[in-house]
Amino acid sequence: MSDSRASDAPEASETAAGWLVLRRAGVAVVLDVAGPHLPRVVHWGADLGPLGEDAIGALATAPYETPGPDTYRSDVPVTLSPARAQGWPGWPGLSGHRGGTATQPLFTLDHLRHTEDAGAAVAYRGVDEAAGLRLDGELELTPDGVLRHRQTLTSTAPAGSVPYTVDDLLTLLPVSEHVTDVVDYAGRWSNEGQLQRRPLDQGTWLREQRRGRTGPDSPLLLMAGTAGFGHRQGEVWGLHLGWSGDQRYLAQRLNSGVTVLGAGEILAPGEVVLDAGASVTTPWVYGVHSGAGIDGASARLHRWLRGRPEHPRRPRPVTLNTWEAVYFDQSFARLADLADLAAEVGVERFVIDDGWFGSRRDDRSGLGDWFVSPQVWPEGLGRIAEHVRSTGMELGLWFEPEMVNLDSDVAREHPDWVIGTPGRTPPPARGQQVLDVAHPDAYAYLLERLSSLVRDVGLAYIKWDHNRDVADPVHRGGPRAGRPSLRAQVVAAYRLMDELKARHPGLEIESCSSGGARVDYGVLAHTDRVWASDCIDPLERVRIVLGTTTLLPFELVGAHVGGPRSHTTGRVHDLAFRLAVALFGHPGLEWDLTSLSAAERAGLAEWVALAKSVRPLVHAGELVRVDRPADPATRLYGVVSPDRAAALFSFVRLTTSAREGAPPLAFAGLDPDATYRVERVRLPGEGPPAHSQAVRPPSDLVVAPGALLMRAGVAAPDLPPEQAAVYHLSVLARPR
Repeated sequence: MSDSRASDAPEASETAAGWLVLRRAGVAVVLDVAGPHLPRVVHWGADLGPLGEDAIGALATAPYETPGPDTYRSDVPVTLSPARAQGWPGWPGLSGHRGGTATQPLFTLDHLRHTEDAGAAVAYRGVDEAAGLRLDGELELTPDGVLRHRQTLTSTAPAGSVPYTVDDLLTLLPVSEHVTDVVDYAGRWSNEGQLQRRPLDQGTWLREQRRGRTGPDSPLLLMAGTAGFGHRQGEVWGLHLGWSGDQRYLAQRLNSGVTVLGAGEILAPGEVVLDAGASVTTPWVYGVHSGAGIDGASARLHRWLRGRPEHPRRPRPVTLNTWEAVYFDQSFARLADLADLAAEVGVERFVIDDGWFGSRRDDRSGLGDWFVSPQVWPEGLGRIAEHVRSTGMELGLWFEPEMVNLDSDVAREHPDWVIGTPGRTPPPARGQQVLDVAHPDAYAYLLERLSSLVRDVGLAYIKWDHNRDVADPVHRGGPRAGRPSLRAQVVAAYRLMDELKARHPGLEIESCSSGGARVDYGVLAHTDRVWASDCIDPLERVRIVLGTTTLLPFELVGAHVGGPRSHTTGRVHDLAFRLAVALFGHPGLEWDLTSLSAAERAGLAEWVALAKSVRPLVHAGELVRVDRPADPATRLYGVVSPDRAAALFSFVRLTTSAREGAPPLAFAGLDPDATYRVERVRLPGEGPPAHSQAVRPPSDLVVAPGALLMRAGVAAPDLPPEQAAVYHLSVLARPR
């Protein structure tokens, strides 16, 4: 069982002279608030139980001697904004200058307020009179044990003073000196979310994204943990930055042994310049601790996400997206036939992808001209919209609001809306450039066009794409022409999403950025699901989704069934394997159903019915990923219901093993005292192997105690490579 299950009983913080202890859901944060420095984190990790002043003083990190005239070697406070002016030799919390001066900020604690609501929160204020700066911080420990932090920097210098240029403003949090390894994620287009591990030696592990978006190589969650930590074991600390622009993550171990994790936005030179009284607020940084491995960290984050007011509440509609079905070959007859078959198999949302607007017959022209193409849709989209809704499905439409083709009416009429240094054009990517959403006129155009189409066509859903990195992020025109544009671009995109939702209650938005290149808690505050990857090859998707779900629960991750041959890898896979993998996520289809026989469509309808029947479990359960070091060519993962009465697992063989058969399936997350019925779910298209199995096939039905299922396990099927077996577990009896 995860260590992150929140208690029903309210938890209060504790105070002692100069100390504050925040505690929630098995996590404690001990703060030194005595000043004169900013609050200092002396413990962030497992709840240590009741702590008085003497107990806190016993913490190895608690002692701190304020430097005095006779101090030989002073202690360096690891505050919530550590500064070199205090002797801190690591990465500073704030870097900047006021015309070349005020380069070494030193904040003293001016105000601190502690509140106890659903979470435990601390608001603090530091001032630096010499530099003319004020730093206000917010630190919150949520009911699920997630630690959130953000900061607001204000210039308090008198009017007419030289402005203060902010170079860097990071969250830095100390973690246990017992950590040995760093784990995060990497990847590329069509292969996102790939776990990587390295030893955390003396020095800095630095990950920077300078793409103008989160990136397919996003770290997702930067983690440091104790030796050998994995998905279900070990102590782990992690940070995630809720921001969709340039970003920096770091893990740093000093020669003193002090170890910190850090995250923050990367600012372009001169991007944030504070005049007198002006402020800048950082994105939220999310910290998570777990004593039960990576899955324990994910459980906390998933519970926090599910508790947000904006989290989707209704069942996630089974979706058909038209891209790999028709590409740019759109017509009423083509899509009406596809919609009829989609409704026949049980699809609930029909999404028309790229190609419905302007001159967009390929990916080289028309992008940005958000008017329905009379050549493709001579009667407009109203007729197909009515047809889709007549089948009982809702309608979605693809947009790429932040992008533009130079071969478009909008680019020809408004060249100053194209991002890039005046006098030159950034290199094209995918035949497109970036539209300056922060330009007031461009923003007004996008809001009017998208809002009109949502209203006139009756859209329930927008697939919001972002298909290139942002090169040369400079405003070409508008009130900030020639100045850095990226921060304003991200904020404007968020604002555009919010305004569309405010105008059209119930509208849902998917964050799709050439697949998984914009997956973060920043964009997720404004959207309702993400597209994890443009690759729906099930073999790749197993790895991609198991990485993405470290950060997001299954209901927020689109998972589609494609055709037999993958459009990105060229591999051919059996239907049953494709169905098994797509069962874990927000399910859907991306397949030309008109190419299927009646029998194949009947099998697909059977799977859609299964997906609907298990989505209450998949979309509310706790993620379980079982490490199998004795058979690394397999994956065992699934979800367990909050009361542990039901579970759904998938066992996948990626490649052929050197041994016969496979080690037993040892499930995890179950109630050890309950008796479970374990039944293999047979999927459409499953058949016997081409050759007889080397070992006796296991039974499709087993009844066993939870302790047996987790510790010894049951016989695994001898699967050929690139096949999966799905198991449904349900409690038959529990001791009274």
